[in-house]
Amino acid sequence: MLSKAVKMIAKRKFRAIEIPSDLDSITSIDYENEVAAQKAGISDEAADAIWDGVQSFYKAGMHPLISICLRRGGKLVFNRSIGYQSGDFDFDSDDAVVADFDTPVCLFSASKAISAVLLHLLAEQNKIHLLDPVCHYIPAFAAGGKANITIYQLLAHRAGVPGLGENVDPQLLYDREEALARICAAETADKLGRNPAYHAITGGYIIEELIRVTTGLTIQQYLDRYIRKPMGMRYFRYGLNARDLNKAAVHRSTGLPVTGKFGDAIGNVLGLEYEKIVDLCNSSDFRQAVLPSANLYCTAEESTRFFQMLLDNGRYKDKQIMAPLTVYRAVQEAGKARLDGSLKLPLRYSPGFMLGGNPAGMYGRNSHFAYGHVGLANIICWADPERDIAVSITNTGKPILGPQIPSFIRLVFSIAKHCPRVRDMEAATVPVLAAD
Repeated sequence: MLSKAVKMIAKRKFRAIEIPSDLDSITSIDYENEVAAQKAGISDEAADAIWDGVQSFYKAGMHPLISICLRRGGKLVFNRSIGYQSGDFDFDSDDAVVADFDTPVCLFSASKAISAVLLHLLAEQNKIHLLDPVCHYIPAFAAGGKANITIYQLLAHRAGVPGLGENVDPQLLYDREEALARICAAETADKLGRNPAYHAITGGYIIEELIRVTTGLTIQQYLDRYIRKPMGMRYFRYGLNARDLNKAAVHRSTGLPVTGKFGDAIGNVLGLEYEKIVDLCNSSDFRQAVLPSANLYCTAEESTRFFQMLLDNGRYKDKQIMAPLTVYRAVQEAGKARLDGSLKLPLRYSPGFMLGGNPAGMYGRNSHFAYGHVGLANIICWADPERDIAVSITNTGKPILGPQIPSFIRLVFSIAKHCPRVRDMEAATVPVLAAD
């Protein structure tokens, strides 16, 4: 009786989904490609502990779908999903559609890492220089005290234009030219570009424009040509094409309602009222738009395929996607951890990635060399070269405050714990550079 009462409270207060007592009926496992954990240098007990952590995370009831992919030494240890692609999501609903590990999910802000790498690739091709001011390529960006802001500072969230303004009409997101004009006209909060303030949406418009003016390609075309197609990705694109609209996972509002002053603070970071975000991201406009900071769709496996390419010094199978030195530049810290002016958290950035930390960071304990990105709300994708792992945890609930937080943290830390460090990073930097 107590358990039933607790579930009723959770569903009403935290907007939890109802889940079956046995998760096997809604679990999809890539038996064809997963390898035995021991072949990847992970004990069976450690692999079981990680999978138990995934299941505990799901049982919190905050995510209709959770997908996880973990590679160790390039070997696929986990490629799995638990939950629903669409429908009412509750396990006894007639229209609940069970997802599988090939169901694409929106990465939200984790899209920024991929978009940033495109600029590093553009620099490798000598189309731009990261230390050039943005206005050298986009003259209008010089307005509002931004004349000296460099591309590097933009990638490290130091351009001083973290948002599109308050009370933004969501339709502005889909008007690339108007959004770009507003960003260019905006007054910078930091003319010297010294202080990090997370750019939730603005950076993507600038990145796309830099690609357009230097190559004549859209960011979608550039991504297709240099990463998605050479790496054989089925999805891995901004937005969805018409044939894939019904394949992607649907999102749901979960967790405590985000209202009041806290809601206002979150809204100021995102530029949108938080409680309206789920309706927005489930709309056909959002799903078919090109938003380089917010809507790259892929499977968890495709996400780790990308991060594994970075771990392999820019190589995928027999193709050199980018030079080892380009990868090196992309993942080196832009400065020590500092309080981010938007997120109000101490963060350490590279030009494009959120970095781990010692003695602990967002990718677990002793994760100083790890790099990746988070996405709304518990999406996290990263590579840890010290442990030789590439990890992606994607999901479709949007809880900011909910009972999933402890299990999510335990899962991430469990992965770091059960994948011991195998590489001396101080010694490893020399061959990486020499290989370029």
